[in-house]
Amino acid sequence: MQDQGLEYAGFWARTGAAIIDTILIMLITFPLLISIYGWAYFDGEKTDLIAGPADFLISWVLPTIAVIIFWIFKQATPGKMAISAKIVDATTGQPASTAQLVGRYFAYFVSMIPLFLGIFWVAFDKRKQGWHDKLAGTVVIKKVNTGPEPVRFNNA
Repeated sequence: MQDQGLEYAGFWARTGAAIIDTILIMLITFPLLISIYGWAYFDGEKTDLIAGPADFLISWVLPTIAVIIFWIFKQATPGKMAISAKIVDATTGQPASTAQLVGRYFAYFVSMIPLFLGIFWVAFDKRKQGWHDKLAGTVVIKKVNTGPEPVRFNNA
């Protein structure tokens, strides 16, 4: 992969991508959960983390599979696609392997355990890698934002 015109995707761009992905996942999972458990699912009265087997499949397994499939086939989730970012191997710049991508997904949990420090690490790392990226050997890259095209008029 050519590195000209590319930069590491920073914390705020990746946060925006994550917000887009979260909204899309909620648009899919919430109607399914409501159709199975009703609106009581969101009442806050349940004390269990998982309401039942359908909740586990819809809230945990479905998003995991969807994210990993997007990473494998598109190198990005819809949120990352919206910001023109891709996940690549940190050494070669080539598409990350399936093993790297699966490892990266589960390494998110390592990044989140100590008060999300591994996620916030993206803001301070020179290659903009979170702990999950470092553990998986990946980086998130995007095209350099050159800004808007200057205004030009034919008769000026």
